[in-house]
Amino acid sequence: MNASPPSDRQPSFWRSRPGIALGMLLVIALFYLAREHYGHISLLLPYAILLLCPLMHLFGHHHGGHGHHGRTEPPPKDDERG
Repeated sequence: MNASPPSDRQPSFWRSRPGIALGMLLVIALFYLAREHYGHISLLLPYAILLLCPLMHLFGHHHGGHGHHGRTEPPPKDDERG
């Protein structure tokens, strides 16, 4: 039987009941704020898209792969002895 030792870490605030309730209230507030100010927000959408491009280049390289992940040593070289 593999029992893990008890953890002394506190659970995340956002996983607790007050955190979930606060998150839902924030989502509702943002929805109504965006709905009431859609005329202003729609004018900013082209700029937001242009701003997202460099941000995706900065932060997107951490998720993809260039073939370097998980490799701890260089691949073995072939013998030149023929």
